[in-house]
Amino acid sequence: MSFYEHVFLVRQDLTPAQVEGLVDQFKELIGNNGGSVEKVENWGLRTLAYKIRKNRKAHYVLMNLDCPPAAVQELERIERLSDDVIRHMTIRVDELEEGPSAMMRAREERGRGGFRGRGGSRPPRRDAERKPAEKKEAE
Repeated sequence: MSFYEHVFLVRQDLTPAQVEGLVDQFKELIGNNGGSVEKVENWGLRTLAYKIRKNRKAHYVLMNLDCPPAAVQELERIERLSDDVIRHMTIRVDELEEGPSAMMRAREERGRGGFRGRGGSRPPRRDAERKPAEKKEAE
């Protein structure tokens, strides 16, 4: 069997529970066609670069698949027929990535602090430090 990374985008007005229902439906479809879903990552509701079918945001989901090509074809056929899935992309890979994907690693790194993360503080601007001193000298 072959390994695939499959990403699909779901309309913004669906609830997370409905997105999980779609994921379960797709898992069952892959299982019925002789494959398996190794990992599922829900990347959450994200802003799109441009509108797709009048949607500005979408729920992103990544699925790592170990299945025959016929199962991927059937999955993509079902997604094309679904009104909830607005885009999908499947890439064949040599091996499946262990651990979190690059998107999840980036999210974790942003959340650890730093200038824009939670709990971190941005250093003061140099202009802000200079201006009060300049004003005092002028007075």
